[in-house]
Amino acid sequence: MTGLVEGPDGRPRCGWCAAAPEFFDYHDREWGYPVVDDQRLFEKLCLESFQSGLSWRTILSKRENFRAAFAGFDFHQVARFGEADVARLLQDAGIIRHRGKIEATINNAARACEMVEAEGSLAAFFWRYEPGEEPAVTPQSRSVSPASQAIAKELKKRGWKFLGPTTIFAFMQAMGLINDHAEGCAMREVSEAARAGLKRPA
Repeated sequence: MTGLVEGPDGRPRCGWCAAAPEFFDYHDREWGYPVVDDQRLFEKLCLESFQSGLSWRTILSKRENFRAAFAGFDFHQVARFGEADVARLLQDAGIIRHRGKIEATINNAARACEMVEAEGSLAAFFWRYEPGEEPAVTPQSRSVSPASQAIAKELKKRGWKFLGPTTIFAFMQAMGLINDHAEGCAMREVSEAARAGLKRPA
C-alpha cells in the first residue's frame, strides 16, 4: 500500500493508483489537496459514507450520478428531501441504492446546516482538527488516527450518521487535512505546497 508505482509520465505515484487507470487522474488532481469549500467537503463525506463496504473505484465511477441525484450535494437542498425523494433514489440505478446510506445523507445534510449555523462553516469545524506536529508516521500505514476518532465522536454526538473513524480518516486523506501521499510520490511535495499556502478557515 505504501509502495510506489510508475505514473503515466514516468514519475512515481502512490501504489494504490495501480488498482485502476482512472485513479492516476484522481490522485494527481484531487487526492490530498486541501479543500475548504463546504459543498465539496459535504460531498466527500457522503461519498465516503456510501463507499463503506465497497471499492472507491465503484463510487468514483458513479460520482456524477450521485451529484445529479443529490442536487450537486448542496446540503441546504438535500436537507429538504422527503420520503418521495428516498423512494426516487432507491430506484436510481446510477447510485448505490442503500436505504440506510441514502437516509443518512439526508439526515447529515440537515446536520450540516446546523453546523454552519453553529460554527460558521463546515470547513471551520473540520480544519480545527488538522493534526499538529505528530510523531513520524509512515504515510498510508494506518486507517484511523486520533483526529479521525475525535471527529467521528463529535459528529455522532451532533447526530451525524454512517461516519465512523475509518471513514473520516479517508475523508481527511482526500481533503488534504493531512498529507498522506507516500514518501517519494511525485505529488507529495505538490500537496504539501498547497497545504502550506492554504488560508485556514477561522
